[in-house]
Amino acid sequence: MPAGRRAILVGVEYVSRVPRPPLDGLIDDLYYLEGSPPYARLTLPPPAALLIVNLGAPFRIRAGTDIETAEYADGCVVTMPTRAWEFGYPLRTRSAGVHFKPWGLAPFLPMPAAELCDRPVTVEQVWGRPAIAELRERLATADGPHEILTLLEEELMRRLSETAGLGLVRHTSIVIAATSGAVAIGDLRVAAGVSSTHLAQRFKELVGVTPKRLARTYRFAATVFAINPAGPIDWGELAGGAGYFDQAHFGHEFRAFTGLTPTRYVELRRRFLREHPGHVLDSWPLPAD
Repeated sequence: MPAGRRAILVGVEYVSRVPRPPLDGLIDDLYYLEGSPPYARLTLPPPAALLIVNLGAPFRIRAGTDIETAEYADGCVVTMPTRAWEFGYPLRTRSAGVHFKPWGLAPFLPMPAAELCDRPVTVEQVWGRPAIAELRERLATADGPHEILTLLEEELMRRLSETAGLGLVRHTSIVIAATSGAVAIGDLRVAAGVSSTHLAQRFKELVGVTPKRLARTYRFAATVFAINPAGPIDWGELAGGAGYFDQAHFGHEFRAFTGLTPTRYVELRRRFLREHPGHVLDSWPLPAD
């Protein structure tokens, strides 16, 4: 079994590990979560594709400020989001899940990823009611977190399918990630020997967004994760160094991706670090209020 990590912090047990090949080329990690979260509502940012199999009380998701909150009992599937979404925990939660690489969810979907963009759906809608009911039963009665992750990994191996265009999208996405989005998509298209239209179509089918949109997401994430909330922040210098046109452009991206202003984000980071020093998730997710 691959090595993993286990943490028990602020009332929540979190166990994760990287799956075995070939799943490790599609998935960042499998995880198990159980306990009473310190905050009822959290903001979750891109870039991430996610599958959650819920083993406890229903949770709630609000995918954007203009969309009503929806309840999920069996779990959910989320492709690469283009805006912030809010996750609402029950008083006590229990679930197993998968953090996918941008292209990694596609081999497990029966539909193009673009159909799910900013539209979280239930696992039942993706895999069917009988299959997810049986999987939830096996996971719920498993002997501890590590057996749960093994069973989830076996389910993913069973469902893994050949996906046309995956190599192209994976290679291009890796370059985008390695450069934190600071790469000309036209150069990637030329290097791959495909048209801009073909590349964009493949990305929308397998990732849910265009390569240009993915690059924007990585650029923003790299900029935000580099912020040190403990020290002074020159927002203009930060925005310019990340390649944004000006501070106003950066502020607009900030609100679109997180639902927060830059100032409010730093306030929440500082609050989180004060209340939970050394927490394994000390940058995201964050309290929603």
